[in-house]
Amino acid sequence: MARFPSSPAFWRSPVRGPRFTSVLGLVLLAGMSVLFVTGLLSYAAYNPDLSQVNDQTPDKGLLGFYLFAWPTDPHWLYRLTQGVHVTLGLALVPVLLAKLWSVVPRLFALPPVRSLAHALERLSLLLLVGGALFEFVTGILNVQLDYAFPGSFYPLHLYGAWVFLAAFLAHVVLKLPAALRNVRALRAGLEEGEEQQAVSGTLLAPDPDPPTMSRRGAFWLVGGGSAVLFGTSVGRSFDGPLRETAVLSPHGGPEPGTGPNGFQINKTAAYVGIDPREAAPEAWRLVVTGRSGTVRLSLAELRRLPLHSAALPIACVEGWSTADQWWRGVRLRDLAALVGYDGPEDPPDVLVDSLQRRGAFRRAALRGNQVGDARSLLALDVNGEPLSADHGRPARVIVPAAPGVLNTKWVTRLDFGAL
Repeated sequence: MARFPSSPAFWRSPVRGPRFTSVLGLVLLAGMSVLFVTGLLSYAAYNPDLSQVNDQTPDKGLLGFYLFAWPTDPHWLYRLTQGVHVTLGLALVPVLLAKLWSVVPRLFALPPVRSLAHALERLSLLLLVGGALFEFVTGILNVQLDYAFPGSFYPLHLYGAWVFLAAFLAHVVLKLPAALRNVRALRAGLEEGEEQQAVSGTLLAPDPDPPTMSRRGAFWLVGGGSAVLFGTSVGRSFDGPLRETAVLSPHGGPEPGTGPNGFQINKTAAYVGIDPREAAPEAWRLVVTGRSGTVRLSLAELRRLPLHSAALPIACVEGWSTADQWWRGVRLRDLAALVGYDGPEDPPDVLVDSLQRRGAFRRAALRGNQVGDARSLLALDVNGEPLSADHGRPARVIVPAAPGVLNTKWVTRLDFGAL
Protein backbone atom coordinates (compact mmCIF):
# COMPACT_ATOMS: atom_id res chain seq x y z
CA MET A 1 0.00 0.00 0.00
CA ALA A 2 1.44 3.34 -1.10
CA ARG A 3 2.13 5.82 1.59
CA PHE A 4 2.28 9.60 1.14
CA PRO A 5 3.95 12.28 3.28
CA SER A 6 0.52 13.35 4.52
CA SER A 7 0.10 9.95 6.18
CA PRO A 8 1.59 9.57 9.69
CA ALA A 9 2.71 6.07 8.70
CA PHE A 10 5.03 7.57 6.05
CA TRP A 11 7.33 8.89 8.79
CA ARG A 12 8.92 5.93 10.54
CA SER A 13 11.98 7.24 12.36
CA PRO A 14 11.90 6.09 16.00
CA VAL A 15 13.97 9.14 16.99
CA ARG A 16 11.23 11.68 16.37
CA GLY A 17 9.09 12.60 19.28
CA PRO A 18 7.95 15.50 21.44
CA ARG A 19 10.84 15.10 23.88
CA PHE A 20 13.44 15.29 21.12
CA THR A 21 11.77 18.30 19.51
CA SER A 22 11.20 20.10 22.81
CA VAL A 23 14.80 19.83 24.00
CA LEU A 24 16.07 21.17 20.67
CA GLY A 25 13.48 23.94 20.82
CA LEU A 26 14.59 25.07 24.27
CA VAL A 27 18.24 25.13 23.14
CA LEU A 28 17.23 27.28 20.17
CA LEU A 29 15.12 29.53 22.40
CA ALA A 30 18.16 30.36 24.52
CA GLY A 31 20.66 30.50 21.65
CA MET A 32 18.58 32.57 19.26
CA SER A 33 17.71 35.05 21.99
CA VAL A 34 21.44 35.70 22.41
CA LEU A 35 21.87 35.90 18.63
CA PHE A 36 19.11 38.48 18.33
CA VAL A 37 20.46 40.73 21.09
CA THR A 38 24.07 40.58 19.85
CA GLY A 39 22.86 41.18 16.29
CA LEU A 40 21.04 44.35 17.35
CA LEU A 41 24.17 45.47 19.19
CA SER A 42 26.22 44.93 16.04
CA TYR A 43 23.81 47.09 14.08
CA ALA A 44 24.01 49.83 16.73
CA ALA A 45 27.81 49.71 16.60
CA TYR A 46 27.74 50.81 12.96
CA ASN A 47 26.31 54.20 13.96
CA PRO A 48 23.51 53.80 11.39
CA ASP A 49 21.89 57.13 12.28
CA LEU A 50 24.84 59.16 11.00
CA SER A 51 23.27 60.75 7.93
CA GLN A 52 22.86 57.41 6.11
CA VAL A 53 26.62 57.23 5.53
CA ASN A 54 27.25 54.01 7.43
CA ASP A 55 23.95 52.36 6.64
CA GLN A 56 21.61 52.32 3.67
CA THR A 57 18.60 50.79 5.44
CA PRO A 58 15.63 52.95 4.38
CA ASP A 59 12.68 53.70 6.61
CA LYS A 60 13.86 51.91 9.75
CA GLY A 61 11.14 53.67 11.68
CA LEU A 62 10.39 51.91 14.95
CA LEU A 63 12.96 49.21 14.16
CA GLY A 64 15.66 51.68 15.16
CA PHE A 65 14.10 52.54 18.53
CA TYR A 66 17.02 51.14 20.51
CA LEU A 67 19.88 52.85 18.66
CA PHE A 68 22.36 54.69 20.85
CA ALA A 69 25.85 56.16 20.69
CA TRP A 70 28.11 53.12 20.65
CA PRO A 71 30.60 53.32 23.56
CA THR A 72 34.37 53.18 23.30
CA ASP A 73 34.80 51.25 26.57
CA PRO A 74 35.75 48.55 27.02
CA HIS A 75 37.95 48.68 23.94
CA TRP A 76 37.27 44.97 23.21
CA LEU A 77 33.46 45.34 23.37
CA TYR A 78 32.73 44.72 19.67
CA ARG A 79 35.28 41.94 19.59
CA LEU A 80 33.23 40.18 22.29
CA THR A 81 29.68 40.83 21.07
CA GLN A 82 30.31 40.01 17.42
CA GLY A 83 32.54 37.05 18.24
CA VAL A 84 29.69 35.59 20.33
CA HIS A 85 27.14 36.37 17.60
CA VAL A 86 28.98 34.65 14.77
CA THR A 87 30.46 31.71 16.70
CA LEU A 88 27.18 30.88 18.43
CA GLY A 89 25.31 31.19 15.13
CA LEU A 90 27.60 28.65 13.48
CA ALA A 91 27.39 26.28 16.45
CA LEU A 92 23.57 26.35 16.36
CA VAL A 93 23.35 25.20 12.72
CA PRO A 94 23.14 21.45 13.59
CA VAL A 95 20.53 22.20 16.27
CA LEU A 96 18.41 24.19 13.81
CA LEU A 97 18.62 21.49 11.13
CA ALA A 98 17.77 18.75 13.62
CA LYS A 99 14.80 20.75 14.91
CA LEU A 100 13.47 21.25 11.36
CA TRP A 101 13.94 17.54 10.63
CA SER A 102 12.09 16.60 13.80
CA VAL A 103 8.94 18.52 12.86
CA VAL A 104 8.88 17.97 9.08
CA PRO A 105 5.89 15.55 9.26
CA ARG A 106 3.72 18.43 10.41
CA LEU A 107 4.45 20.35 7.21
CA PHE A 108 2.51 17.67 5.27
CA ALA A 109 -0.34 17.15 7.71
CA LEU A 110 -3.86 17.23 6.23
CA PRO A 111 -6.04 19.18 6.23
CA PRO A 112 -3.52 22.01 5.93
CA VAL A 113 -5.81 24.39 7.83
CA ARG A 114 -8.34 23.24 10.42
CA SER A 115 -9.38 26.57 11.90
CA LEU A 116 -8.51 30.24 11.98
CA ALA A 117 -6.22 29.68 14.97
CA HIS A 118 -4.52 26.80 13.15
CA ALA A 119 -4.09 28.98 10.05
CA LEU A 120 -2.40 31.68 12.13
CA GLU A 121 -0.15 29.08 13.74
CA ARG A 122 0.94 27.71 10.34
CA LEU A 123 1.56 31.24 9.04
CA SER A 124 3.77 31.94 12.05
CA LEU A 125 5.64 28.68 11.35
CA LEU A 126 6.18 29.71 7.72
CA LEU A 127 7.68 33.02 8.83
CA LEU A 128 9.64 31.31 11.61
CA VAL A 129 11.25 28.65 9.41
CA GLY A 130 11.76 31.01 6.48
CA GLY A 131 13.18 33.74 8.70
CA ALA A 132 15.54 31.35 10.48
CA LEU A 133 16.86 29.87 7.23
CA PHE A 134 17.25 33.33 5.69
CA GLU A 135 19.17 34.69 8.69
CA PHE A 136 21.46 31.68 8.96
CA VAL A 137 22.15 31.40 5.21
CA THR A 138 22.88 35.11 4.68
CA GLY A 139 24.92 35.25 7.89
CA ILE A 140 27.07 32.27 6.92
CA LEU A 141 27.58 33.62 3.40
CA ASN A 142 28.69 36.95 4.87
CA VAL A 143 31.09 35.21 7.27
CA GLN A 144 32.59 33.37 4.31
CA LEU A 145 32.85 36.63 2.30
CA ASP A 146 30.52 35.18 -0.33
CA TYR A 147 27.92 37.87 -1.05
CA ALA A 148 25.63 35.66 -3.16
CA PHE A 149 22.46 37.55 -2.35
CA PRO A 150 20.82 40.68 -3.81
CA GLY A 151 21.35 43.97 -2.07
CA SER A 152 23.35 44.96 0.97
CA PHE A 153 23.82 42.45 3.79
CA TYR A 154 23.05 44.95 6.58
CA PRO A 155 19.45 45.93 5.71
CA LEU A 156 18.60 42.40 4.55
CA HIS A 157 19.83 40.88 7.80
CA LEU A 158 18.13 43.57 9.91
CA TYR A 159 14.72 43.20 8.27
CA GLY A 160 15.00 39.42 8.31
CA ALA A 161 15.83 39.46 12.02
CA TRP A 162 12.70 41.42 12.92
CA VAL A 163 10.45 39.20 10.78
CA PHE A 164 11.99 36.15 12.43
CA LEU A 165 11.59 37.66 15.92
CA ALA A 166 7.86 38.33 15.45
CA ALA A 167 7.26 34.72 14.36
CA PHE A 168 9.62 33.42 17.04
CA LEU A 169 7.75 35.19 19.85
CA ALA A 170 4.40 33.94 18.56
CA HIS A 171 5.77 30.40 18.39
CA VAL A 172 7.21 30.61 21.91
CA VAL A 173 3.88 31.78 23.33
CA LEU A 174 2.10 28.90 21.62
CA LYS A 175 4.58 26.12 22.25
CA LEU A 176 6.63 26.88 25.37
CA PRO A 177 4.15 25.31 27.86
CA ALA A 178 4.07 22.04 25.88
CA ALA A 179 7.85 22.06 25.52
CA LEU A 180 8.31 22.41 29.26
CA ARG A 181 5.86 19.55 29.90
CA ASN A 182 7.77 17.36 27.48
CA VAL A 183 11.10 18.11 29.16
CA ARG A 184 9.57 17.34 32.57
CA ALA A 185 8.35 14.04 31.14
CA LEU A 186 11.88 13.35 29.91
CA ARG A 187 13.32 14.07 33.35
CA ALA A 188 10.64 11.87 34.94
CA GLY A 189 11.69 9.00 32.66
CA LEU A 190 8.25 8.26 31.21
CA GLU A 191 8.03 5.36 28.78
CA GLU A 192 7.02 6.03 25.19
CA GLY A 193 3.45 4.93 25.71
CA GLU A 194 3.10 7.21 28.70
CA GLU A 195 4.71 10.00 26.73
CA GLN A 196 2.21 9.58 23.92
CA GLN A 197 -0.66 9.83 26.38
CA ALA A 198 0.89 12.89 28.07
CA VAL A 199 1.38 14.92 24.90
CA SER A 200 -1.24 15.84 22.33
CA GLY A 201 -0.26 16.04 18.67
CA THR A 202 2.69 13.71 19.25
CA LEU A 203 5.40 13.31 16.61
CA LEU A 204 6.00 9.67 17.55
CA ALA A 205 5.83 7.34 14.53
CA PRO A 206 2.83 4.96 14.78
CA ASP A 207 4.77 2.24 12.96
CA PRO A 208 8.47 2.99 13.60
CA ASP A 209 11.36 1.30 11.83
CA PRO A 210 13.84 -0.69 13.93
CA PRO A 211 16.08 1.81 15.69
CA THR A 212 19.59 2.40 14.36
CA MET A 213 20.24 5.12 16.93
CA SER A 214 18.71 5.98 20.25
CA ARG A 215 17.39 9.44 20.99
CA ARG A 216 20.26 9.91 23.38
CA GLY A 217 22.60 9.03 20.52
CA ALA A 218 20.81 11.56 18.31
CA PHE A 219 21.34 14.25 20.94
CA TRP A 220 25.03 13.35 21.07
CA LEU A 221 25.22 13.54 17.26
CA VAL A 222 23.66 17.01 17.17
CA GLY A 223 25.76 18.21 20.10
CA GLY A 224 28.89 16.77 18.55
CA GLY A 225 28.19 18.60 15.29
CA SER A 226 27.75 21.84 17.19
CA ALA A 227 30.97 21.21 19.11
CA VAL A 228 32.89 20.63 15.87
CA LEU A 229 31.63 23.87 14.34
CA PHE A 230 32.36 25.73 17.55
CA GLY A 231 35.86 24.31 17.82
CA THR A 232 36.74 25.08 14.21
CA SER A 233 35.53 28.68 14.29
CA VAL A 234 35.92 30.13 17.80
CA GLY A 235 39.71 30.45 17.51
CA ARG A 236 39.55 33.42 15.15
CA SER A 237 38.24 35.54 18.03
CA PHE A 238 41.24 34.69 20.20
CA ASP A 239 44.98 35.25 20.16
CA GLY A 240 47.86 32.82 20.05
CA PRO A 241 47.81 29.13 19.05
CA LEU A 242 44.02 28.83 19.43
CA ARG A 243 43.60 30.88 16.24
CA GLU A 244 45.09 28.02 14.22
CA THR A 245 42.11 25.82 15.13
CA ALA A 246 39.73 28.08 13.16
CA VAL A 247 40.14 26.02 9.99
CA LEU A 248 36.64 26.78 8.64
CA SER A 249 37.05 30.56 8.83
CA PRO A 250 38.47 32.81 6.10
CA HIS A 251 40.51 34.64 8.73
CA GLY A 252 41.43 31.64 10.85
CA GLY A 253 44.64 29.69 10.81
CA PRO A 254 48.15 31.11 11.22
CA GLU A 255 48.92 34.80 10.96
CA PRO A 256 49.13 35.78 7.26
CA GLY A 257 52.64 37.19 7.55
CA THR A 258 55.51 37.99 9.83
CA GLY A 259 56.81 41.18 11.35
CA PRO A 260 54.93 44.18 12.77
CA ASN A 261 52.36 44.19 9.94
CA GLY A 262 51.91 40.42 9.90
CA PHE A 263 48.35 40.17 11.21
CA GLN A 264 44.93 39.66 9.65
CA ILE A 265 43.41 41.92 7.04
CA ASN A 266 40.00 41.83 5.41
CA LYS A 267 40.64 43.45 2.03
CA THR A 268 43.99 44.06 0.36
CA ALA A 269 44.99 47.34 -1.26
CA ALA A 270 44.88 45.68 -4.67
CA TYR A 271 41.40 44.25 -4.05
CA VAL A 272 39.83 47.66 -3.32
CA GLY A 273 41.64 49.38 -6.18
CA ILE A 274 44.20 51.54 -4.36
CA ASP A 275 46.42 53.39 -6.83
CA PRO A 276 49.99 53.14 -5.44
CA ARG A 277 50.79 56.55 -6.94
CA GLU A 278 48.02 58.26 -4.94
CA ALA A 279 49.08 56.49 -1.74
CA ALA A 280 52.79 57.26 -2.19
CA PRO A 281 54.08 59.37 0.75
CA GLU A 282 55.40 62.11 -1.52
CA ALA A 283 52.08 62.52 -3.36
CA TRP A 284 49.52 61.84 -0.64
CA ARG A 285 47.83 64.69 1.24
CA LEU A 286 45.32 64.60 4.06
CA VAL A 287 42.49 67.13 3.75
CA VAL A 288 40.92 68.16 7.07
CA THR A 289 37.85 70.40 7.09
CA GLY A 290 35.85 71.91 9.92
CA ARG A 291 34.45 75.01 11.53
CA SER A 292 37.43 77.26 10.77
CA GLY A 293 38.15 76.06 7.24
CA THR A 294 40.39 73.53 5.53
CA VAL A 295 43.88 72.26 6.34
CA ARG A 296 46.02 70.15 4.03
CA LEU A 297 48.79 68.05 5.54
CA SER A 298 51.54 65.97 4.00
CA LEU A 299 52.70 62.80 5.70
CA ALA A 300 55.81 64.59 6.91
CA GLU A 301 53.71 67.39 8.41
CA LEU A 302 51.47 64.85 10.15
CA ARG A 303 54.49 63.22 11.71
CA ARG A 304 55.57 66.56 13.16
CA LEU A 305 52.31 66.81 15.11
CA PRO A 306 52.13 65.24 18.61
CA LEU A 307 51.99 61.46 18.18
CA HIS A 308 50.29 59.09 20.61
CA SER A 309 50.02 55.31 20.98
CA ALA A 310 47.14 52.97 21.79
CA ALA A 311 46.81 49.17 22.02
CA LEU A 312 43.62 48.24 20.16
CA PRO A 313 42.26 45.21 18.26
CA ILE A 314 40.48 45.08 14.92
CA ALA A 315 37.14 43.27 15.10
CA CYS A 316 35.00 42.69 12.02
CA VAL A 317 31.35 41.87 11.40
CA GLU A 318 32.38 38.45 10.08
CA GLY A 319 33.30 37.55 13.67
CA TRP A 320 37.09 37.51 13.37
CA SER A 321 39.39 39.79 15.30
CA THR A 322 43.04 40.47 15.89
CA ALA A 323 44.98 40.73 19.10
CA ASP A 324 45.67 44.21 20.46
CA GLN A 325 48.17 45.90 18.14
CA TRP A 326 50.22 48.96 19.11
CA TRP A 327 49.11 51.83 16.89
CA ARG A 328 50.83 55.21 16.76
CA GLY A 329 49.53 58.36 15.15
CA VAL A 330 47.72 61.67 15.63
CA ARG A 331 44.66 61.79 17.85
CA LEU A 332 41.44 62.49 15.97
CA ARG A 333 40.50 65.13 18.50
CA ASP A 334 43.82 66.93 17.84
CA LEU A 335 43.04 66.98 14.12
CA ALA A 336 39.58 68.37 14.94
CA ALA A 337 41.30 71.11 16.96
CA LEU A 338 43.20 72.17 13.82
CA VAL A 339 39.91 73.17 12.19
CA GLY A 340 38.20 74.96 15.06
CA TYR A 341 36.95 72.25 17.43
CA ASP A 342 39.20 72.95 20.39
CA GLY A 343 36.95 73.79 23.31
CA PRO A 344 34.83 72.38 26.10
CA GLU A 345 31.90 71.54 23.80
CA ASP A 346 31.30 67.99 22.70
CA PRO A 347 33.68 66.83 19.96
CA PRO A 348 32.14 66.72 16.49
CA ASP A 349 31.17 63.74 14.39
CA VAL A 350 33.51 63.11 11.49
CA LEU A 351 33.05 61.87 7.94
CA VAL A 352 36.04 59.85 6.73
CA ASP A 353 36.92 59.36 3.04
CA SER A 354 39.22 56.66 1.70
CA LEU A 355 41.27 56.27 -1.45
CA GLN A 356 39.65 52.90 -2.13
CA ARG A 357 37.66 52.63 -5.35
CA ARG A 358 35.83 49.32 -4.91
CA GLY A 359 33.75 47.77 -2.16
CA ALA A 360 31.52 49.11 0.60
CA PHE A 361 32.46 51.75 3.15
CA ARG A 362 34.56 53.96 0.90
CA ARG A 363 33.15 56.57 3.29
CA ALA A 364 32.43 56.06 6.98
CA ALA A 365 31.25 58.21 9.85
CA LEU A 366 32.23 58.27 13.53
CA ARG A 367 30.33 59.80 16.43
CA GLY A 368 31.67 62.59 18.59
CA ASN A 369 32.30 60.30 21.56
CA GLN A 370 34.56 58.21 19.32
CA VAL A 371 36.40 61.27 18.00
CA GLY A 372 36.90 62.56 21.55
CA ASP A 373 38.41 59.36 22.94
CA ALA A 374 42.15 59.79 23.56
CA ARG A 375 42.80 56.35 22.00
CA SER A 376 41.13 57.22 18.68
CA LEU A 377 43.92 57.82 16.19
CA LEU A 378 44.72 58.54 12.62
CA ALA A 379 47.39 55.85 12.76
CA LEU A 380 50.61 56.08 10.77
CA ASP A 381 52.50 53.19 12.37
CA VAL A 382 51.67 49.81 13.86
CA ASN A 383 53.90 47.83 16.23
CA GLY A 384 56.75 50.25 15.69
CA GLU A 385 56.75 50.20 11.89
CA PRO A 386 54.97 52.29 9.21
CA LEU A 387 51.69 50.82 8.02
CA SER A 388 51.94 48.38 5.15
CA ALA A 389 49.86 49.01 2.03
CA ASP A 390 47.33 46.35 3.02
CA HIS A 391 46.94 47.82 6.51
CA GLY A 392 46.12 51.27 5.14
CA ARG A 393 49.33 53.10 4.31
CA PRO A 394 49.85 55.99 4.56
CA ALA A 395 47.18 56.53 7.27
CA ARG A 396 44.16 54.77 8.73
CA VAL A 397 41.62 55.36 11.46
CA ILE A 398 41.70 53.15 14.54
CA VAL A 399 39.00 53.56 17.20
CA PRO A 400 38.33 51.51 20.37
CA ALA A 401 35.37 49.09 20.26
CA ALA A 402 34.36 50.06 16.70
CA PRO A 403 33.59 47.54 13.93
CA GLY A 404 36.50 47.02 11.57
CA VAL A 405 34.87 48.73 8.61
CA LEU A 406 34.68 51.99 10.58
CA ASN A 407 38.44 51.84 11.11
CA THR A 408 38.88 53.23 7.62
CA LYS A 409 42.09 52.49 5.74
CA TRP A 410 43.89 54.66 3.14
CA VAL A 411 42.33 57.81 4.61
CA THR A 412 42.45 60.89 2.40
CA ARG A 413 39.93 63.27 3.97
CA LEU A 414 38.39 64.06 7.37
CA ASP A 415 35.31 66.32 7.47
CA PHE A 416 34.59 67.28 11.09
CA GLY A 417 31.08 68.50 11.88
CA ALA A 418 29.84 67.67 8.39
CA LEU A 419 26.97 65.41 9.54
